Amino acid sequence: MTDTHGLPDLSGLDPATRRRIEEALLDVFSEREFHKVGMAEIARQARVSLQTLYKYYGSKEALLYSGLDHWMAQVTERMTDHLQGIQNFKDRLRKVFWVLLDFYERNPKVGLLMQNAIYFNAWGREPALRQPQFTHVFMQVLSEGRDAGVLTDEVETRVLLDIFYGVAARIIAQWLNRGMKDPLAARSDVLFELIWRAIAKPT
Repeated sequence: MTDTHGLPDLSGLDPATRRRIEEALLDVFSEREFHKVGMAEIARQARVSLQTLYKYYGSKEALLYSGLDHWMAQVTERMTDHLQGIQNFKDRLRKVFWVLLDFYERNPKVGLLMQNAIYFNAWGREPALRQPQFTHVFMQVLSEGRDAGVLTDEVETRVLLDIFYGVAARIIAQWLNRGMKDPLAARSDVLFELIWRAIAKPT
């Protein structure tokens, strides 16, 4: 069974078993590409039967997308929590950017999994990867900035999202590729100011 986004229904799966499966996903896919990993290896790593994986997930793709949905839900929840009580729009957007960098600094295997296991053309094709709640947080804050007249109106709000998230994704990817030697979130203010100058309405 799947939900409206094509993700498997895991309501009957033991929470501890699910955690082991998701940890196994991070371990194997943060080191190797999608086509180099089999379901049997994931089952061994998670200490579950292969039958259990197929029963609840159905396929390797569904297993991967379900894990990603779980981790993106964590990012979304953190963003929503951190935005509480912040009134200034620029500070709200700055906090969104910081939360994003901080999450991947704390969970680098999630970023490596996304690089290794999810092919670029799958993002637009697979409903399970669209992450409407995650995107909604970005779009809501950007829309607030447009309505307040502090963000440029030369392009659509979705283009502002592409710029904002595109720069953030590139920074995270290069930090991972360069060996994660320096703190990532510690540079968030400087990096955010660069993005801000690109999307703010000229004064």
